[in-house]
Amino acid sequence: MFDKMRKTENSTLESSMLRPTTKDLAKEAGVSRATVDRVLNGREGVKQKTVDRVNEAIKKLGFVRNIQAANLAKSQKYRFVFALPKSGDQFLAEIIHHIDEAGSIFAEDLVWCEVHHIDENDPHSVSAFLGTLDASTTSGVAIMAPESPQVRDAIYRLKERGVAALPFISDQTTMEDHGVGMNNNAAGATAANLIGRFSRSETGSVMVIAESMQSRDSLERRLGFDSELGQHFPSLRALPSLETYGNFERAHDIIANTAQNNPDLVGLYVMSSEARAPLSIVKGLRGTDNLIKIAHERTPFTEAELRAGRLDSIIAQDPGHLVRSAVRKLKATVDRRQPKSSQERIRVDVILRTNL
Repeated sequence: MFDKMRKTENSTLESSMLRPTTKDLAKEAGVSRATVDRVLNGREGVKQKTVDRVNEAIKKLGFVRNIQAANLAKSQKYRFVFALPKSGDQFLAEIIHHIDEAGSIFAEDLVWCEVHHIDENDPHSVSAFLGTLDASTTSGVAIMAPESPQVRDAIYRLKERGVAALPFISDQTTMEDHGVGMNNNAAGATAANLIGRFSRSETGSVMVIAESMQSRDSLERRLGFDSELGQHFPSLRALPSLETYGNFERAHDIIANTAQNNPDLVGLYVMSSEARAPLSIVKGLRGTDNLIKIAHERTPFTEAELRAGRLDSIIAQDPGHLVRSAVRKLKATVDRRQPKSSQERIRVDVILRTNL
């Protein structure tokens, strides 16, 4: 009698641990397994009432689709392209390193990642490249480029062709909910807060440097910076943004002129992800040793400057997390499921000499 009861309990426990299957869904919804398969894969030819019944059954039974098994069954492979700027330095090199690394991390999911360099200052060429991508060869693309009408239209056409797309680090308003990157408004506000707190002057001006203000991440950082500085440190004045366009000669001229014409300069904020050129230029100018300097992204150069005391703080985002999050979000889009938002949130890290 006891053995019979224990056998029954074990049987009940085993059945409760089993995941519901498509056969269970079909029975609960009162449809065929073929219909369930069409609903799960988002194929046409199913009435909305039937789709609703299947979705209700999914919720009721707690059905979770085994994407990996389904992909193996239909030999689903993923080719993801990272469209990255041609001009770049150490931070871009870190990103590319982690994209190469992603090939082994996601190998079991049959994911392949590759990099294509774009001229981020030529929206027509970016649009032309995106126009060459097709769902038959490309599953998704992560785009790091300033927003423009040409790029925006090319992204719409990408989606129409069935290619998943998301903004990478640099946002696009067309894809705001699915981008990968830190909260840039908060990052800019953090930079202003640090400069305001570190400053020993009652009044003064702050130089702000960007590669391009067409880049939405720089625009949002500037908005956050101005809001924080104006509200909490009104005695400090943020100067108009300097745009370098990745050109060293141009950067040298505009930075040197701004430093010369603003003797009350107390701080420097480099909003772009590549800070080596602006900081090297400032280091060569007279009277800039005591400036409060805040830059973005942790690279070998910014680490060295921080250790040497020539940089006060780095506002960073983890490049490995950025790449892995982009791959997971692209794959989720292709698989028609929602990514875990808590897993994909990119932190705004504040790095000082003491916590390198």
